[in-house]
Amino acid sequence: MLVSTERPVSSQPVLTTTVAREFVHRAAFAEVFLTGWRETGQDAFTVTAQWPRSHSFYSSEHGVYDPMLLAETIRQTFPLLAHAAYQMPFGYQLSWSNFQFTLNPQAMLIERTPADIEVRVRCSDIRYQRGLPASMSMHHEILRAGTPIAVASTRFGCHSPRVYERLRSGRANIAEVFAGAPTPPPPAACTEVGRTRSQDVVLSPTAEAGQWQLRLDTDHPVLFDHAVDHAPGMLLLEAVRQASTAVDAGPAPAVLTALDIEFHRYVEFASPCWIAAEAVPPVSAGARSRTRVTARQDGAAVFTASGDITPL
Repeated sequence: MLVSTERPVSSQPVLTTTVAREFVHRAAFAEVFLTGWRETGQDAFTVTAQWPRSHSFYSSEHGVYDPMLLAETIRQTFPLLAHAAYQMPFGYQLSWSNFQFTLNPQAMLIERTPADIEVRVRCSDIRYQRGLPASMSMHHEILRAGTPIAVASTRFGCHSPRVYERLRSGRANIAEVFAGAPTPPPPAACTEVGRTRSQDVVLSPTAEAGQWQLRLDTDHPVLFDHAVDHAPGMLLLEAVRQASTAVDAGPAPAVLTALDIEFHRYVEFASPCWIAAEAVPPVSAGARSRTRVTARQDGAAVFTASGDITPL
């Protein structure tokens, strides 16, 4: 009788998880969308992500993924690669200079399974200080099942705790500043800004058409996933999306397909930030409208942006 000493070959599943939440500056595991990364060349990387079919804040309207889910996925690549690929220590702070993306809404359709996303990242214009990145630019190509769905680019700075404290001029005590944030003003109507829940509205109405007060609700579990000492960048992007939706006069369904924003200074909690939006001629192919958005606080511009709305 012959007895085999070889074990049968078994098919082992490929195990997948998210990257560590600390790498993407998130407190909640549920808010981490990146699943891995690898180096593909000099200052070139591929980052993988997965999008859930539904989310409490990045809600799916008209059967397409929320463009802000795309923006948050791209944002998470900044700290991930700064920490994991460029050895930026934990405790450093990132500050946006600019950010822009354009997307194909037809490639953002929700299917019967979560969307597996590939982000090809190229880093450039890297300025080093004492062997660590002080600022860099990133260019992104976002693919789904091998098909490009969006492109994006950004530039941001990397600040040590000492440098950040100097930049913030006494506002770097995050716990104290966060705890002292004032009660947010009432939200604009959900139907005006394209949201379904009032707690997700980041604009508050004023007496002037096309003008709002920025609404900073520090109890929001996604926009304020953890304590910060100023308005987070993703909240400002959401303000641009909501203002663009309010200015757009066309019927639904439609979606934000392009966003371009320049950050001039931090948006503070202590005083009102005023948002003004006006319609300008669209320039993107297929766009129905373009909105120019300007934010001012204490008499100074804090960010300027534009957003394109495209019918589905």
